[in-house]
Parts: sequence; C-alpha cells; structure tokens
Amino acid sequence: MSTWKKVLLWTGVILLVLILAPVVAFFSAYAVTKVPEPQELQTNQIATIYASDSSTQLARIVPPDGNRTDVDLSEIPQPVRQSVLAAEDRSFYSNPGFSIKGFGRAALGLVTGKESSGGGSTITQQYVKNALVGNEHSYTRKAKELVISAKMAREWSKDEILGAYLNTIYFGRNAYGIAAASKAFFNKDVKDLTPEEGAVLAASIQRPSELDPWTNRQAAEERWNYVMDGMVDMGAINGDERAHAAYPQVIDPNTIDTGSEVEGTNGLIKSQVMSELEASGISEQDVNTQGLKITTTIDPKVQKSVTDTVKNRMQGYPDDYRTAVVSVDPRNGAVKGYYGGDDPNGWDFANTSLQTGSTFKIFGLAAGLEQGMSLSRVYSSAPVTINNLTIQNSEGESCGSCSLATALKMSLNTSFVRMQHDLKHGAKDTADMAHRLGIPTEVNGEKTLQEKDGQVYDGVILGQYLTRPIDMATGLSTLADNGMYHQTHFVQKVETSSGKVLLDRSNVEGDQRIDKDVANNVISAMEPIASYSRNHGLAGGRTSAAKSGTAQLGDTGNNKDAWFVGATPQLATVVWVGTNDGQPIFYSGRPMYGAGLPADIWKQTMDSALQGDDYMAFGDSSSSGSKQANTNSGGSKKTYTQTTTVQQQQPQRTRAPQTQAPQQQYAPETQETPAPTPQAPDNGGLNIPTRTQEIVPGVEVPVPDLGNNDQPAP
Repeated sequence: MSTWKKVLLWTGVILLVLILAPVVAFFSAYAVTKVPEPQELQTNQIATIYASDSSTQLARIVPPDGNRTDVDLSEIPQPVRQSVLAAEDRSFYSNPGFSIKGFGRAALGLVTGKESSGGGSTITQQYVKNALVGNEHSYTRKAKELVISAKMAREWSKDEILGAYLNTIYFGRNAYGIAAASKAFFNKDVKDLTPEEGAVLAASIQRPSELDPWTNRQAAEERWNYVMDGMVDMGAINGDERAHAAYPQVIDPNTIDTGSEVEGTNGLIKSQVMSELEASGISEQDVNTQGLKITTTIDPKVQKSVTDTVKNRMQGYPDDYRTAVVSVDPRNGAVKGYYGGDDPNGWDFANTSLQTGSTFKIFGLAAGLEQGMSLSRVYSSAPVTINNLTIQNSEGESCGSCSLATALKMSLNTSFVRMQHDLKHGAKDTADMAHRLGIPTEVNGEKTLQEKDGQVYDGVILGQYLTRPIDMATGLSTLADNGMYHQTHFVQKVETSSGKVLLDRSNVEGDQRIDKDVANNVISAMEPIASYSRNHGLAGGRTSAAKSGTAQLGDTGNNKDAWFVGATPQLATVVWVGTNDGQPIFYSGRPMYGAGLPADIWKQTMDSALQGDDYMAFGDSSSSGSKQANTNSGGSKKTYTQTTTVQQQQPQRTRAPQTQAPQQQYAPETQETPAPTPQAPDNGGLNIPTRTQEIVPGVEVPVPDLGNNDQPAP
C-alpha cells in the first residue's frame, strides 16, 4: 500500500473515531445517567410565619438564594408563560430539550475564552444548569448538561419542565422564580400579571442586573419589544394588542420587602418557632426548600394587647429596664401573646432564667394540698430559724397565726417555709410539684430547682432558683386548667407549598398532672390576690387567680426582679420586669415590687386581650384531651410524661445566670414601700437574723379568711 493510501486510511480512521467517540460517549452517559423525578428536586424558597388567623404575617424565613415561592404552572397566566418562551426558547414545545447549535457556541466560547460566544441554550438546558449541574465553565459540565437535558425531555412532560424552570430561574432583585419576581417588580401575585408585565419579567432573564428597567430603562425596553414581537409571532397576542401595548411601570427596588428583616419581638417569636420545628422533626432543609406556610398560635388581638401595653407602660422608665410578657391558653398550651424584648436578634427575656420570688409559693401550696393539708391549715407568721438561718417577712408583715389562704394572699414567707417543712420530703416536694406542673427539669443541659449536688434548699418555695417566664406561664396554666398539663407551643400547623400538612396541632392532648380539686383549691386561694395587690382586679369583675413575686438585690434593700402572674380560665399571663444586668429597679421612686409595674402591665394586657370574650369560672374550662391523672408526690414513682420545652441558645449578655441566691431577701407583694435595710444574709439566701421561733406543725382550725375556700383538700 502506498504511503498516501496509508495516510488517507489512518486519516479516515481518526476522523471516524473523532465522530463516533462523542456519539458513543453520549449514549453511554445517557444510559447510566439518572434524571430525578420532578418532585425529588428541591430548591430554596421562602417559608412564611403567620399568626393564628393564617393571614397576619409575623416573619419570613429567606434562605440563601431562596427569595422564592413555588407556584403551580396553572397559576401562571398563559400569556406570561408565552412571554418567557418568546424570550428564551420559542421552539420549547417541539425541540428535543437541547440545542446542538447552542452547545457548539458554548464550546467555542470555552476555547476562545469569550463567554459571549455562548448562548442559545434551551429552557430545559437552563433549568438543568441551575437545578442540577451548576455554572462551572468546562466541557464536562456542558456535556453533562446536554445528556441530562436530552433525557429529561423524554422523561418529563414539557409542562413539568416549564413549571420547574419558572419556579427556579433568577429574575433579578434577589427574586428567584416568577412568583417572587412578580412581587419584586410589580408587588402583585403572579396570577394577576398582565401580558405586558410578564414580558418585562421575561426580558430580564437574559441579563437580570443589566436589564432592570429601574436602572437601565432603554436596554430593558429594547429587550421587552423583542419579547412582545416574539409573542405576536407565536400567536400569544395579536397585532392589535401589540400595537396598543405600553411599557408597564415597575416599583422602586429600594421599597421591596425581601422578608429578611423582622421587626421587634417578632424576631424572637421566629426563633422560638424555628426551635420548635426542629424539635418536631421538621429540619432546616425542610424549612429552606418546601415553601412552608407556618401558622402559629399567636393571636393578633392578644399580641397587640401585649405589645401596646409594654410600649405604654414602659414609657418614662430608664432605658435599661426590661420586661417579658407571655400569654398562654391554659386549655391547650398555645402561646397567644409573647414579648421578650424589642431587638429581633437580641436577648429574649421571656426565655431567660430569672429568680421568681414569691410566685413560687403556688407550687409549694399545691404540694401541701396534695398531701392532705387544707387552705384553712394555720401557721405562725413569726420569724423562723432553720439550720442557723433566720427567715422573716419583709416590712415586718405578720398575721400572727393564720390560714394558708391568708398567708398566700399576704405573701408571708415564714408561714410557707413552715408549711414546706411539714411536707413529706420538705423542699424537694415543692420542686417536684413545680416540675410536674410544667417547670422543665433541665434548661440548656442544667438541672433546675436544685443545687449542683442535687440538694434542694428551703428557698425554693420563695423563688430562690431560676425559672423562665415562659415556664412560669406553663405551670400557671396547668393549675388554671384543673391540673391538666399541656406542652406550651408556638406552632399550630405547618404546610408545604404543595399543600402537604407536616404538622397539625388542632387536637392537643393533655396530661392530668395533679387532681383537679387540688388545682382548683390553689386557684381559689389565688383569686383574691389581684384585687388585694393594689387593686389590680380585672375589668368588669372578671374572675382571675394571681400571685406577685419579687427578688431582692443582695443586701442593698433594693429589688432586681419583679413578677406578676395571673390567669383566667382562658388566658394565663406572666409578667417580669428587671434590667439587663440585675440592677435595682424602682417604681414611683421606691423599690419595685411585683404588685407595682408588673401588675400594671398584667392588668392592662389582660383587660385588653379579653375584651369581648366570655366570662368564665375556674373549673368550667375543658381541655381537648387527657391522660391518666398522676397524684404521686415526693419520691414516688412518676407516671406523668416528663416536661420538655424548646431550649434556645441566647445571645451573650452582661449578666451571667445565677445558680442560687446567696444574697436574696424575699419581700411581700402587698404594697409599694421601701424594703427595710437587711442585715448580713446567710449562705442560704433567706434573710435576716432576728428573733427566732422553733418550727411547729400547722394546725387545722376553721378560720373565716376566705369563706368557702377553707375546705380541706381531698
């Protein structure tokens, strides 16, 4: 064979290989490539948090590249769809999903380094690039795009591809998908777009930043004309419609609410919702990709009452004063109102562990009643010494000897410490009762209501240990609903953008933690307190059960934490007032007590939130579900479900949480008067060495303090 023939032969072989190799490679890759089903592909999109009415928006969760809300193709007007085809792929419904011509241009661009040589990709290829293979500039990526596009065009319907594309493509203004773009350019739902408006959006796809009409009207309008003419060619609009079409006005991009900023306490509600979703098995990926509609328990009326009251009542107080308000429906545990601070990304005082003062006496009283004591049981209110620690009542408050009901109303420390010593296991029974009623056994990995060695000091009944306002609302709610515990929650319902329900708390099961008669007797002892505490009874004589509490700042004679907690059968509200770093707080120039500003906030919030609601008596409320009652006490085996709550990591603040109150004095909440100058406190944190009296058991005698409340607990 001659040399020239050999050259021609080998040249032919090489050309054949060069021709066949890509074909073989294509079909080999085609055979092994798996194209996901349409429902398997998830892209980031907005999750929206609503109030309980499902329409009042509280916050939006916008993930990276996620200003997107998926819509069904049927919701997008036909002319709007056609405008996108006119702009990007006029042969979409007839082509095989890829363009060899476009692929060749892109390959030439890779060789020459001129990206402008690329282009001509079909809508299918654009979608594959954005959703599956990415934007890397390489032959491998482009070949992969070609293979997947060809296979997708055979396995997906054209409408499925177009719908996925329209929900994915970037339009500019941080808007991914046509629903977000409709809001970003015209502030309207996609279903309301006109053909002209649809053409504006379609025109921006090619070069979103350069073709925004707000910044480059001339270039944007030129591209718009190209799209409108294409719509005529495709038969989407007629010549007369084209002739009368005017370029629509777009909104200022600086006025767009992207949802990334959340105002005020709504940011703290958002954080609670996110933690609760995770605890319920709804992952961050679910939140970021499924376009969730999250309906919370927050009642717009109650929330407005809370925020308006805080704004009104906190005016005129120093800038470092802080307050927390939590309102819960005792019948199901739904958080109806929530305020933890004004900074949406800051410290949440409603979720912060704080000393509760005398509000904790209600848990000690419940423990005593469960063990057979009655509200008429009489105790001395004289100072008492325990293990060389003398406890007394602030201001020298005394009733001589009086019933537990009177002692609660007057907030007498000494009577309740004596009562606690009559419990089978002393202070531990108070702590156990608080846990059963809803105070978590752990918060952020730390055991609650005890020392590090597991001991429980006598000060537990006087609020020595740290508790969060939201947990006090839970415990109070359990008492208000006849001893029925419901886990406090913010999330009512979660749905995906496709309508799938991920979570529904329409029926919330309760857990009977204590006998209803025990709970109702505690409530009856609390009923006179709101009116007794500086006339804070609710408007119209509405029945309520309340308790105030104050924690003193060391031996300064000032107070640092002031509480007022109270409930009706349909709403339990807890109020705390303090500072960011445990400084003294004052009311009308005197040390602040729970019966002062906290009670003012409580009454105004409750009166406003309950305006127009039915008047209800305690014992008449009905929960939506229950489990067997647990009436065990002390160290007995527990049959109830352990309380669990959403634990949140808080931003750093200047005051480190305390584990006990070594310098705490507990004050009565009956008046706003200066506390006496205390003497050096003992290491138990329970007050002042003065005259002492030996502890003696309480005596059951009839007393006229509360009339029909003086009945022994069953």
